[in-house]
Amino acid sequence: MHASKGDRLVVHGRVVGKQDHVVEIVEVLGANGSPPFRVRAENGHETIMSPGPDTVVEHRKATDQV
Repeated sequence: MHASKGDRLVVHGRVVGKQDHVVEIVEVLGANGSPPFRVRAENGHETIMSPGPDTVVEHRKATDQV
């Protein structure tokens, strides 16, 4: 899994009725875009995360980059 700052991680709910959890990558701590990542949730909480197999990366579009 490779990601960049600004990409989003979507952790799919593994239980019926549990919604997906979406966080934004604020820092890539691994080499060459690999985990672990420092992420920020919508409520502002930050943590370090090494995503599992139920997680996908939504890459930021080139037009979204600042």
